[in-house]
Amino acid sequence: MFKSNRAWVLLKYARAVPIALLLGVSLCGCVQTTQQSQLPSNPTATTPARTDKKVVLATFTVLADMARNVAGDKVIVESITKPGAEIHGYQVTPSDLARGQKASLILENGLNLERWADRFYNSLPKVPHITLSDGFTPVSISEDSYKGKPNPHAWMSPQNALIYVENIRKALSKLDPPNAATYDTNAKAYSEQIRSIDLKLKTAIAAVPPDKRYIVSCEGAFSYIARDYGLKEVYLWAVNAEQQATPKQVEKVINIVKENKVPAVFCESTVNNKAQLQVAKESGAKFAGVFYVDSLSPADGPASTYLKLLEYNVNTLIEGLQNK
Repeated sequence: MFKSNRAWVLLKYARAVPIALLLGVSLCGCVQTTQQSQLPSNPTATTPARTDKKVVLATFTVLADMARNVAGDKVIVESITKPGAEIHGYQVTPSDLARGQKASLILENGLNLERWADRFYNSLPKVPHITLSDGFTPVSISEDSYKGKPNPHAWMSPQNALIYVENIRKALSKLDPPNAATYDTNAKAYSEQIRSIDLKLKTAIAAVPPDKRYIVSCEGAFSYIARDYGLKEVYLWAVNAEQQATPKQVEKVINIVKENKVPAVFCESTVNNKAQLQVAKESGAKFAGVFYVDSLSPADGPASTYLKLLEYNVNTLIEGLQNK
């Protein structure tokens, strides 16, 4: 009967059109909401942080990676410096200060690494900061103008890194008590990963003949690894300050490399390798690549996490010493 009633059909169609349009708008809203919910849990500095999560800043990328492993998705962790940046003489930017004002906590290395930090903190009097290197006796620098001062590169030792992780766990638990159990679990799991790679690195270095266990770099950033793994450390300068070697420093390293027949020399990814290339040329050693120390590599690079940094450095060292 209703099939023959054309007027009724038209009326039904007219009523259906607004309903369909409403459904279409509703579905578009659902899609948009879903896409927004898929934003990364740790946005970059250009992405506004979610208001329901606290923001923790780390002074450089290595510390930020450590902190993310402990934090999980409970807080947002950002690095003040970008991958590839030199940390010692970093220049704070207005955007760094703006991010600092929104932070609930700042994680630093200490040991005079971040020479710019005091000025940064003075601009952020209400934001607390935690020194992650607290809890062990640092190795002292034995020469140059830094003689007697602590070597700041303590995170390069996996054994020291376990102390860093524990300090991060304590800091996050104090900052965010409701999620303390999560930080405990994450810190325990991450510490096991660090212990595992520590054993792996010790085993790899033990395979190198004792008289060949030299680590020759631009900066004296490997004192803690040398201590832990039985290496002899040689460097052009103690701390990346001017990033330029004096003729005396270059001559010293050339003589050590020659006398001990060290097969390979290296430099760090954040500094100019010109002086070390001269050492290689005049000593007969080969320049065997770069180490990552003060910064992680970009995400698509070989040292995009702290654990990858450790493994990459040791693999680079061993390949250089064994393949002359």
